[in-house]
Amino acid sequence: MALAKEIMGSSVMDRSSFITSSKVVSNNNNFCQRQFFGNPLVVVVPLENRRLQLRKKVVRRTAVAAVSEDLMKAVIPEKAVKFKARAVVTVRNKHKEDLHETIMKQLDALTDKIGRNVELEIVSTDIDPKTKAPKKSNAAVLKDWSKKSSVKAERVNYTAEFAIDSDFGMPGAITVTNKHQKEFFLESITIEGFACGPLHFPCNSWVQSKKDHPGKRIFFGNQPYLPNGTPAGLKELRERELRSLRGDGNGERKLSDRIYDYDIYNDLGNPDKGIDFARPKLGGEGSDRNIPFPRRCRTGRAPTDTDMQAESRVEKPLPMYVPRDEQFEESKQNAFSAGRLRAVLHNLIPSLMTSISANNHDFKGFSDIDSLYSEGLLLKLGFQDEILKKIPLPKAVSKIQEGGLLKYDTPKILSKDKFAWLRDEEFARQVIAGVNPVNIERLQVFPPVSKLDPEIYGPQESALKAEHIVGHLNGMTVQQAVEDNKLYILDHHDVYLPFLHGINALDGRKSYATRTIFFLTPLGTLKPIAIELSLPPGGPSSRAKRVVTPPVDATTNWIWQLAKAHVCSNDAGVHQLVNHWLRTHATMEPFILAAHRQLSAMHPIFKLLDPHMRYTLEINALARQSLINADGVIESCFTPGRYCMEISAAAYKNFWRFDLEGLPADLIRRGMAVPDPTQPHGVKLLIEDYPYATDGLMIWGAIKNWVLTYVSRYYPDSSLICNDRELQAWYAESINVGHADLCHADWWPTLDNTENLTSILTTIIWLASAQHAALNFGQYPYGGYVPNRPPLMRRLIPDENDPEYAVFLADPQKYFLSALPSLLQATKYMAVVDTLSTHSPDEEYLGERHQPSTWSGDAEIIEAFYGFSAEIRQIEKEIDRRNHDTGLRNRCGAGLLPYELLAPSSEPGVTCRGVPNSVSI
Repeated sequence: MALAKEIMGSSVMDRSSFITSSKVVSNNNNFCQRQFFGNPLVVVVPLENRRLQLRKKVVRRTAVAAVSEDLMKAVIPEKAVKFKARAVVTVRNKHKEDLHETIMKQLDALTDKIGRNVELEIVSTDIDPKTKAPKKSNAAVLKDWSKKSSVKAERVNYTAEFAIDSDFGMPGAITVTNKHQKEFFLESITIEGFACGPLHFPCNSWVQSKKDHPGKRIFFGNQPYLPNGTPAGLKELRERELRSLRGDGNGERKLSDRIYDYDIYNDLGNPDKGIDFARPKLGGEGSDRNIPFPRRCRTGRAPTDTDMQAESRVEKPLPMYVPRDEQFEESKQNAFSAGRLRAVLHNLIPSLMTSISANNHDFKGFSDIDSLYSEGLLLKLGFQDEILKKIPLPKAVSKIQEGGLLKYDTPKILSKDKFAWLRDEEFARQVIAGVNPVNIERLQVFPPVSKLDPEIYGPQESALKAEHIVGHLNGMTVQQAVEDNKLYILDHHDVYLPFLHGINALDGRKSYATRTIFFLTPLGTLKPIAIELSLPPGGPSSRAKRVVTPPVDATTNWIWQLAKAHVCSNDAGVHQLVNHWLRTHATMEPFILAAHRQLSAMHPIFKLLDPHMRYTLEINALARQSLINADGVIESCFTPGRYCMEISAAAYKNFWRFDLEGLPADLIRRGMAVPDPTQPHGVKLLIEDYPYATDGLMIWGAIKNWVLTYVSRYYPDSSLICNDRELQAWYAESINVGHADLCHADWWPTLDNTENLTSILTTIIWLASAQHAALNFGQYPYGGYVPNRPPLMRRLIPDENDPEYAVFLADPQKYFLSALPSLLQATKYMAVVDTLSTHSPDEEYLGERHQPSTWSGDAEIIEAFYGFSAEIRQIEKEIDRRNHDTGLRNRCGAGLLPYELLAPSSEPGVTCRGVPNSVSI
């Protein structure tokens, strides 16, 4: 608690010259004690430096400013006096300004001198008994705006001075009016001169010009309040601010708006460009074939000319609307992530296509792939020179040298063992310790059975037979192996089979629906023992279902390698479209929209969730514009092509359940763990050395403990949860509007007690932080070497009756490489996943808050947060210890990458570790 008090009391204003030594007693003791931990409460600073003669006449108590404790019982005159208060306003400058912004900035500096300035008013938590309205201070303007307009520092402090009546009460809000022409980013306001020491108002918002947005901006202090506990002076402001954020649902949004609303995914295609660019609408009754999907942020753009249900697109490099405060900040650090990704998408990839398309050949040998890291890729001279020099790339795709040579950094999968990717053990290890460790399941029935409609997709029975695997079970029968939890499966059959006719009809795309069986060895490692490759019945192949087993000679070795490549391609698609995009990006967006619409910034649950929502809407909008759109990066680089988002939507309809998205529930769902109340996290893992799960459960437990402490602080009784209208509205809207297509499902948790609220919030924070990190930051380290994890396959595996079989026998390496992505597809994919795998320099990691003193005015919560931070640091040490434990063969051994994707901290760049607070890349 002492640490929290020290931080909470610190401020740039701590030694304010406004505080003198006259003292009275406050009638606002409870508020001050809650916010400032029982410090002496009241001080009067006379406006004209006059000393008050303290008299024994009894008057009503009031909060003003603080002095020594020996005068606590003193009294003041009946007539209110005035004292000075000062606001320190921190404004963050833009890192880069265009010519128009520079001119507007200079104009504002001039007009500020004649009264077109920035004006502040302090609003009390008390109601004026005469007017029945909140008490307000005089309006005060920011000083020295014109003098400081040329300061180049990232942060600039301005001041404003107020004359406050001694019976004003405590400040609860500040309104800001921007009479300039140009917006500015308001980071925080600190007020001093009041009884309780410095008062913090976290802002972190763009304040628009009054001419564009006439209303006053409202900023609340850092003291959290439940709706029913809102001070009388703030109730109307609380409601007004929420109404402004909801908007009216009409019109096209301007980039300067701060309006959060919902829409379906009807902007991925561009039918005006032709039928090849049309895509189904996802979500809502008006969608094509009523395809369920979460809602996204509404932009309100006009429909396309050829389809009134499709929204017209904003094409790169023009920005897509998200509420102004959701856009990546224009500071040097925060623009790093957005700027790098935009640069890769808008500059590097077009240059690659221009340079390579005319000669888009296959890799002729593995040395061609190696040369991308050692020698680089020669781009066309001239066209790209000026553009590429401007791309802010940090490490991996960074070495654009003289003469147009583009070099990629060596992916980590090659750093310890160049041939590790060829080994079956590494193929299996990546299923539980790679970039997609969330699809492996315990095999509970053999042979596995499809859940698809047999009248449409053929027999549900698998082609796998006992004779395919019994020789790999260390003498066990298949039934014994099933009963002893020794068999596991990576099953992508039902995800892909409904789409295979369409996928395999695409030019240069070939895919199977795969199932892979693994055996758990006595060493605790997995080994692959069979791969089933399925095609739709009645297709061009004479064999709709084929089983490939570990090789026995040279020919079967290459067939086995091709089968593993198809498994990896299936897995890469499910990883990107289902686990990464759907489960951590798209399904989180409705919860974020509803939080801004229904939870006041003063609400303690909003304060808890705020760092875990940051920038997610912006990165999702960028994805709709350039990644998941028609002919975007995902369609170009992954096998399903134009069917990518339909696969994602099918998974949402058939698989996604919010109540099973938490880690323990997901492990139980997949049969990877069983409930066990004697274990620390309530589950027992059936593969003890499952790095994702063992590390993840520690982080899950830490998040849950932190959330439970937080929730219990504000909701000591479950009735408070049921009666919290903002909290209930947030959760109801997240489901009924944001997830409207699934809102009638019976599996949604009920928000009626502390346990359920803790579970819901823990799941959201887990998905936004650790789950996203586990699925995202290993993309380049594992996928940057395309043969290890090809995102796209272009050839099926020939059998003896196929004309291509002779070509395969004559040069199996050439055939293998021709089945992988082409040079253009590979280099485009590598550039994007490098960017997605990169941490920016100002990343805020789990257990961190950049401004702990302004985040909350609750000392107990600050203290609990430091406890959470300490637990996260201990988890990091334990992960490091595990990665040096030679008994854990799935994370420690010759040539193995340690499993660090859930290690909480990271340096900037591509590190294959680090857990940021939010989904921001």
